[in-house]
Amino acid sequence: MGGAVYRFGQYALDADRRRLSRGGQVVDVEPRALELLCLLVEHRDGVVSEDELRERMGRGRTVSEAELAAWLRTARLAIGDSDTGQQLIRTVSPHSHRFVASTTVLSSTPLSPPGSAPVTEADHEVIRFCRSVDGTRIAYALTGEGPPLVKTANWLTHLDLDRTNPMWAHWFDGLTRGRQLVRYDERGCGLSEWTVPSFTLDDLVDDLDSVVDAVGLDRFPLLGVSQGGAVAVAYAARRPERVSHLILTSAYARGLQIRAGSDDERDAAEVDLNIARAGWRSQDSSFLRYVAAQFLADATPAEWDAFAAYQRQTTSPANGLRFLEEFARIDVSGIAHQVTCPTLIIHSRDDARVPVTQALELATLIPDSRLILLESRNHLFTADDSAWPTFLTHLYNFLSE
Repeated sequence: MGGAVYRFGQYALDADRRRLSRGGQVVDVEPRALELLCLLVEHRDGVVSEDELRERMGRGRTVSEAELAAWLRTARLAIGDSDTGQQLIRTVSPHSHRFVASTTVLSSTPLSPPGSAPVTEADHEVIRFCRSVDGTRIAYALTGEGPPLVKTANWLTHLDLDRTNPMWAHWFDGLTRGRQLVRYDERGCGLSEWTVPSFTLDDLVDDLDSVVDAVGLDRFPLLGVSQGGAVAVAYAARRPERVSHLILTSAYARGLQIRAGSDDERDAAEVDLNIARAGWRSQDSSFLRYVAAQFLADATPAEWDAFAAYQRQTTSPANGLRFLEEFARIDVSGIAHQVTCPTLIIHSRDDARVPVTQALELATLIPDSRLILLESRNHLFTADDSAWPTFLTHLYNFLSE
């Protein structure tokens, strides 16, 4: 099945590109063992004989029983299995094997020819992949049924984990009320490619453009959350003909380092970044817990710990540092005036991560914008935050105009 990615447990196998990853990190596997694994996974609906494996892998030469046994053992070890356990690759008879793990097939083919509306898949979510301008592979998904609502990627996401993650699950339920939500993982995190050539604002805008092209959308409302708001502003300025409505929440025009105007603010920005850097470089979760407390000010310590653990699942430490530094330098203040569509800006009055002054700045910079401040301290609205249903009401009222 060319172009397919198979997901089982924490593993993802890109059979077309011969690449195995665990939790988004590439697993180094001996090439012949990886080829054997691909054959078993691709033929998981039946039993594969050793004669067939030898024929497929021999390429004109004889494959010995010892060679095949070694490749099979290596393949099992690569996915956390063993010759004795056989939880994933089972020896059905002395000379035949079967891949028995529960497997999800993720398509990497485009949805459909470009058109005005996405394909409806109301009963389940299919994760797909497209290529950005520089060739970086971007994972995207559609949830719900109805007119599209596109959400820019933001810190940090994982398409396969977010649906059940307490931090994000209510967002996807809330944003699919009569809408089809189009979302994707940022380059460098989640199910998108982690090893990327560059990570600039232009790259992030290109990624968004590639996703909506793959879905086949002409014109759509765009939601930007946190630093995803800056990407949404840049996209709406670059492609005004495609964005019908712009919604920005917990967003900012200038990153932490750019907006620091005084020595005290610059020192505070550097301290904030250093704490986050320490969190990504060390195994001490207390540093990432500090970051979590800013995102979810009213959450419990257990929820902060869960968020800190979740961050580590979504990307590598090196990419986590890269995200922080790039977002701290992001600046769309010079192009925000080019946004021509109606814009709704929603912000927590006491946002502990991005001060309300940043929402005021966006409202000043974007011509046709309105600002609504909600009574909350959370940077990301939680399910039990009283501001959450209010946010949804304002969003849907705005989209209906």
